[in-house]
Amino acid sequence: MTIATAPVRALRIGPIALDVPVVLAPMAGITNTAFRRLCREYGAGLYVSEMITSRALVERNETTMRLIRHHESETPRSIQLYGVDPRTIAEAVRIIVAEDHADHIDLNFGCPVPKVTRKGGGAALPWKTSLFAEIVQQAVKAAGDLPLTVKMRKGIDADHLTFLDAGRAAEDAGAAAIALHARTASEFYSGHADWNAIGELKQAVTSVPVLGNGDIWSADDAVRMMAETDCDGVVVGRGCLGRPWLFGELAEAFGGEHIPVDATLGFVANAFRRHAELLVDFFEDEDHGCRDIRKHVAWYFKGYPVGGDIRTGLAKAESLAHIDELLGLLDHDAPYPGEDAEGQRGRAGRPKRPALPDKWLESREVAADTGEMLRGAEIENSGG
Repeated sequence: MTIATAPVRALRIGPIALDVPVVLAPMAGITNTAFRRLCREYGAGLYVSEMITSRALVERNETTMRLIRHHESETPRSIQLYGVDPRTIAEAVRIIVAEDHADHIDLNFGCPVPKVTRKGGGAALPWKTSLFAEIVQQAVKAAGDLPLTVKMRKGIDADHLTFLDAGRAAEDAGAAAIALHARTASEFYSGHADWNAIGELKQAVTSVPVLGNGDIWSADDAVRMMAETDCDGVVVGRGCLGRPWLFGELAEAFGGEHIPVDATLGFVANAFRRHAELLVDFFEDEDHGCRDIRKHVAWYFKGYPVGGDIRTGLAKAESLAHIDELLGLLDHDAPYPGEDAEGQRGRAGRPKRPALPDKWLESREVAADTGEMLRGAEIENSGG
């Protein structure tokens, strides 16, 4: 497989210098320590945790405190925070800084999940311009020397776009970089990302890096996005599901160090086994780790000659020994299947009307009686 290459472009986010302009997007239930470690073994860049709820962190929820832990091999360490209350987010940032949990913090304003947006959080929040600006300002102040970035969507729907106003506000508030998933909340993960919007944001925000996200299924896509939009880096989400070695291909494309990959079925089987092993280590429980790897089976073996019985067995495996037995039945010399293994992966779905609070779109300011409702958007559990 031939990979297009681009001029060598490093990326600096505050004091953090990255050899390649690549960031792993936070994905709930995916980008835990195990997956981040695996991606690092293949490539380079910044690897962000799954979304952490600020209230849960402030209240020191047991699950949340485990999710913010990094393996000693992870550097720089990155945590994404979600919240709707400036004071709570600022307190969560202060905890991260004071207790040295991370080297970088990202704020989530892009989540399109109804349980978040129907209470004004995630991708719905930038519509409220003053609240958005205050959250970023307070978080930046609390972060001190730690770089704080923002990830957002184009807006709520085509008639309620927020990305240019929010991008300028985040820049003015001191954000170290701004990432744009070039879809609206109503599009969810459907259709095609609007890369033109990334180019527009790059023209509007001039003092800090602008990162593009959406429809990067290959290293060639990443090179093309940067060429077409002039963005400073790429954020990769669903494209690396079942393909952690994509970060090696990205490193090659951007002139960084990498280990060449021949993605035979044996190579993929070994990557799958390594992922399962790391999950067992992360959960400190073999049964839990083997249950968690099940959702990755279809992604890893997309397009490869893996029979239904083996796929079903891997989706029910309860031990590493059972996984080893099943992987041993595969033809490890089977070559990379090409197009059948490429393209979109992960969730897509159809456009849908965003779930929003009553009368949310009537004003871009927060009404006096919506404070309690917004606090309800501070969902209890992280990673959602």
